[in-house]
Amino acid sequence: MNDYRDNPYFELFSKQNENQFAVGNRTFKERFKTLDKLQRAIEVTYRTQIHEALKKDLGKPTVESELTEVYAIIGDIKFAKKNLYRWMRKQRVGTPLSLIGSSSYIKYEPKGVCLIISPWNFPFNLTFGPLVSAIAAGNTAIIKPSEMTPNCSELMAKIVADIFSEDEVAVVQGEVEASTELLKLPFNHIFFTGSPNVGKIVMKAASKHLASVTLELGGKSPTVVDKTADLDKAAKKILWAKFLNCGQICVAPDYVLVDEAIKDKFIAACKKWLSNFYNDNSKTSESYARIVTDKHFERLNTHLENAKSEKAKFEVGGQTDSESRYIEPTIISDLDPESSLLEEEIFGPILPIVTYKSLDMAIAYINSKPRPLALYIYSKSKSNTNRIIDNTRAGGTCINNSILHYANHELPFGGVNNSGIGKSHGFFGFKSFSNERAVMKQHTFGVTELLFPPYSGLKETLARITIKWF
Repeated sequence: MNDYRDNPYFELFSKQNENQFAVGNRTFKERFKTLDKLQRAIEVTYRTQIHEALKKDLGKPTVESELTEVYAIIGDIKFAKKNLYRWMRKQRVGTPLSLIGSSSYIKYEPKGVCLIISPWNFPFNLTFGPLVSAIAAGNTAIIKPSEMTPNCSELMAKIVADIFSEDEVAVVQGEVEASTELLKLPFNHIFFTGSPNVGKIVMKAASKHLASVTLELGGKSPTVVDKTADLDKAAKKILWAKFLNCGQICVAPDYVLVDEAIKDKFIAACKKWLSNFYNDNSKTSESYARIVTDKHFERLNTHLENAKSEKAKFEVGGQTDSESRYIEPTIISDLDPESSLLEEEIFGPILPIVTYKSLDMAIAYINSKPRPLALYIYSKSKSNTNRIIDNTRAGGTCINNSILHYANHELPFGGVNNSGIGKSHGFFGFKSFSNERAVMKQHTFGVTELLFPPYSGLKETLARITIKWF
């Protein structure tokens, strides 16, 4: 540890490192009680303050704050409390005949001192969600929330300080330099949510200490709409998922692949539902959020300007206001194949429409890009649906819906390759923060002892029998 004494967070890390076994050996009841405290803080004590912080940082409507932040965290905690006793139990496994006289089990033990680096788009949900898993698994944790949502980060620091001692859970605030310094420390596990580019930096830092990682990343999540789909329902669900939180969602539909025969009907349905969701002027709607920072606004605005210069067709929207960081819900078609909107993850309220002539073309288009965090399919055809699933790869998939697989705690959530490493939520989150320790206990004489040296012709015969029959 002496190599890290100059690190500004070394003292905090050392406290948690020294306390990790005390925390890790807590009973089911003690872990349950800790989760209960966190639940009461989110559900009762700080609920209104959470709404206010999200409004200040993201312009998030209260209903969205409830559904995507408060409700999501409470759901995580309740599911963990309901299943924690079973998760913590020794998992008995079978023993082969060759090891007769012994028994075996798996012990889910804490990984130790963990680092949780959380993003700005769902600051409370994507901070406390991983923390629930870390607590359930018996770890200590240092949290580094995003500097882009300062009101939310400040409130999270207050909540954590009210519930935990800093040798158990602590929040470190600051700019990117704080994350850089934290990543130099020898954490046992790092849970990062953010972009693939930053995920590579986190993984490189973790590799220096051979720390395990869970990387919840993103990418361009496609949506396929075929000729059999109910276009009205498809448009409604796709647009809700796309423009929720002003499009700033890692699992938002990034672009839509529509059969060219139904493109016009699909876009007409989209126009209807946009008007229904946000009236004819989304800028005055109380149901529509804003872009998080000027930097992100400018990035998205550049995408729009590029599309205009390429003579793409703005089916809906395109209006912006830099002062309020407002970008109108926008749907664009006829984009150049090399347009920035079709190459980079959008992470904002802009929805490109790409047409295809055959399902094979749609599948080939998806596979021409890095593997996505999510893939959505709107179809009444079971064969089409299975064909897409069997011939693509993605972290998760919804059929005739979007993003809601995230809300099922029985499902693992996470990406594959460019969109992430490892899984979270429910038991899968508990596993991510746990080491599956293999334990075997010898009770009586073991048959393998007959094969110990010195070797002889008889033992060679016994070895042959062992290989043949066991």
